[in-house]
Amino acid sequence: MSNAHTTVGNAYSAAPLAQPDAGERKPYTLFDLKLASPIIGAYISGVDLSKPLSDAAFDEIDRALAEHTVIFFRDQTLTPEQHIALAERFGEIDVNRFFKPDDRYPQIAEVRKEAGHKANIGGGWHTDHSYDQIPAKASLLYARELPPVGGDTIYVNAIAAYEALSPGLQRTLGGLKAVHSSRHVFGANSRALAESDLQGRVLNPELATQDAVHPVVFTHPRTGKKALFVNPGFTVRFDGWTEAESAGLLAFLYEHHKRPEFAHRFQWKPGSLAIWDNRTTWHVAVNDYAGQRRLLHRITVKGAALN
Repeated sequence: MSNAHTTVGNAYSAAPLAQPDAGERKPYTLFDLKLASPIIGAYISGVDLSKPLSDAAFDEIDRALAEHTVIFFRDQTLTPEQHIALAERFGEIDVNRFFKPDDRYPQIAEVRKEAGHKANIGGGWHTDHSYDQIPAKASLLYARELPPVGGDTIYVNAIAAYEALSPGLQRTLGGLKAVHSSRHVFGANSRALAESDLQGRVLNPELATQDAVHPVVFTHPRTGKKALFVNPGFTVRFDGWTEAESAGLLAFLYEHHKRPEFAHRFQWKPGSLAIWDNRTTWHVAVNDYAGQRRLLHRITVKGAALN
């Protein structure tokens, strides 16, 4: 059994990865784009996001986001107003109900860890806002204050995860829906909140009462590619199944999804901005900077119902 395609103690051998066909993609003419990895992510340079983007430039950025699932910018200098204006190009802002907002700008959620904090926000694999009836389209995360080293974010590609499954499992999953919830994460009975120091950074547990049902396999409206839409943070079970019945298949999908081939680990630097498609990625914030302060500003953009 090949070590290159095994996970979870050599529990299974995965199908070879389908490499993206760059020949099928239109070139980008208004900025420079460099792949972050063969499977996920791209670094974009040659564009100043503090200035208004032309329609043509924005369309290329939006296309890059759809094609690469997460895009990264370095050396950007954004005021909160400019951050908000950029997010609004992607769609209506989805104000987060649970994260403490910036004191002056309710559209901006703080992703903050002080030097004395132990728990970090986003420290488990998840997809932002999958618990909403209408999932978020994208998130724009901008670095404000960083530790000298550490605090990276890892992203994985849900399209690649789907495409690497067997045709039989793809057909099975194509007929399923899954239940997503915020109750166990942000609600009044959340064990994670009760046993951590996230109080004051995660708010409004009384609003964590909604559940949502989404297709397990989602077709991206711009690329037509299919992606898995389940995640360990907010997916509770398959619709019509019990949690016990769902646990085995969900655990398999989660381990499969976290294969390193599907991932890129992004190192934050001052002025860095990451924009990811919430429908086709997972991410996790690495909590490896004890005793250091880290503050990023996140804006989330509303999407549409999944098909």
